[in-house]
Amino acid sequence: MSIFEDTNPRALKDLLAEIHNRTTVLPEFQRDFVWEPSATQELIVSIAYNYPAGSILRVRDAKRVFAAREFEGAPPLDGLKHTFLVLDGQQRLTSLYQAFYGVGDHRYYLNLGKLIDGADFEEAIFHVRSSTKWVKAREDFTLQAKELLLPLSILKGGAGGFLQWLLQVTNPMLSDERTQMLDALTKINEQWIKTIDDYHFPVVTLSENTEPDALCTIFETLNRTGVKLSVFELLTARFWPQNINLRAYWEAALSAYPVIEDFDVDPYYILQGISLACRKAPSCKRSDVLNLAVEDIRDWWDKVVQGLAEGLTILRDDCKVMLPKWLPYQTMLPPLAAVLAKSGCPKTAEAGVHRERLKRWFWCAVFGQAYESAPNSRSAKDVTELVPWFGGGNPPETVAAFRFDPRALRDVTPRQRSIYRGIICLILGVGTGARDFHTQAVITSKLMAVEGIDDHHIFPAAYLERNGLASVRLRDCVLNRTLIDRTTNQMINDRAPSEYLAEIRDTPGFPFEAVLASHCLPKEPDSPLMRNDYNAFLTWRQTLLWQEIQRITGVTSAADLESENGSFA
Repeated sequence: MSIFEDTNPRALKDLLAEIHNRTTVLPEFQRDFVWEPSATQELIVSIAYNYPAGSILRVRDAKRVFAAREFEGAPPLDGLKHTFLVLDGQQRLTSLYQAFYGVGDHRYYLNLGKLIDGADFEEAIFHVRSSTKWVKAREDFTLQAKELLLPLSILKGGAGGFLQWLLQVTNPMLSDERTQMLDALTKINEQWIKTIDDYHFPVVTLSENTEPDALCTIFETLNRTGVKLSVFELLTARFWPQNINLRAYWEAALSAYPVIEDFDVDPYYILQGISLACRKAPSCKRSDVLNLAVEDIRDWWDKVVQGLAEGLTILRDDCKVMLPKWLPYQTMLPPLAAVLAKSGCPKTAEAGVHRERLKRWFWCAVFGQAYESAPNSRSAKDVTELVPWFGGGNPPETVAAFRFDPRALRDVTPRQRSIYRGIICLILGVGTGARDFHTQAVITSKLMAVEGIDDHHIFPAAYLERNGLASVRLRDCVLNRTLIDRTTNQMINDRAPSEYLAEIRDTPGFPFEAVLASHCLPKEPDSPLMRNDYNAFLTWRQTLLWQEIQRITGVTSAADLESENGSFA
């Protein structure tokens, strides 16, 4: 007897509706939702272009083999009986459910004005943290209509929601203006909204007769495998008859430049770098990469690979991006490689100028969240502007327009990965470098592995919760985080800072004050840490980290971004 019930495509809107009404749920043991909002945005772009986005595997769960839970953000089960358990596709379905149903930590919008002006979909979509005043203000339809911003949640039921929204926008307009706007929005509906509305995922449904041991084996296999056919593989096949073996090129690059392998770089980024470098008007959209010619590969492969290796070395050595997990944006690698490939490697002091400018661009892009939305468009713009800047021209917009609100640091948790990772790297590079609480050695990637060093709370979360000192978000914010080794973290447990720090301080010969200062922590005997004053500690550390951000970016004054444009993403 076959374990397959059917293998039919299902409309995205129907799959999301099943999540909302709890017909479709998850096994309790499934890992939590971990996708970054930029990954969600990229998936939505793929759907808008009608690109394949993988398949879904589910089982009709009549036997109730596994305990079940609702998708993150969906209404609670509350005893409702579900029909399907999703075995593969949780991250994709959760991200799409949250985006189209307007739940979770971020809200997603389409800038229809940009689409009307001819921009690509990926340039028009963006996300903003749901807790900001900016988002709260745009729950008002009047402001949506004025700014032509479409909340993606309008589309949860399909294109009909957009048509109703469209009519609400255009009905108050005068005749000529209404006709013109109706025509423009109708084109958007035909080109983009209907594509999303009609999008189907291939869904494999296992029958209710599937045995529990088979389900366990399937689930284990899915979590161990699952390799998709990438653009790199497609171009490898295309160029093979022309004596271009991209796989061999890639293996040679990894051998020649170990730093590329150390950072677990996707080879697709090399192709994007080539696409940015080889064109008079830089561009690295998927279609541009797929249209690369043999001559582009031959002319630029070695230069871009060398540029990538040089750029990663700068990020590792100067910006203290020690490990791949601490790189704020993988999507910054193609423009980084392309700029260095086009600029060459000067043998004079000019190389140092390039290095300093590259570092400033990196920090401004990270703390300005420049690569949070439309990274391909941002890459093209940065390459266009960085190369002239290296030659003495004006700074790129990413640098010149950089602004930052230090209050955002109170809202940055590990889920806001770009700024969070940027702050951890920043702390690692302050002064002579952050030092290990256990060995007092300067923290390196090797020491991280040996000592089990990772990001942990300074005021333990359990201590804060027990004493009612802060909300969950404030307990987890980056101001309350630093890199702590496994041994010290076990010693800290849930104790008050004054208690565990006194134990470290009283160790004969240990350079207590120097180690604290190396983590951007107050070292004085009467500091907020030693008084267990969490609010004062947050203020103290926010001030110090803001000073460090000013130093590395060149920005001189704080901005009120939260009230202006909701950029606390």
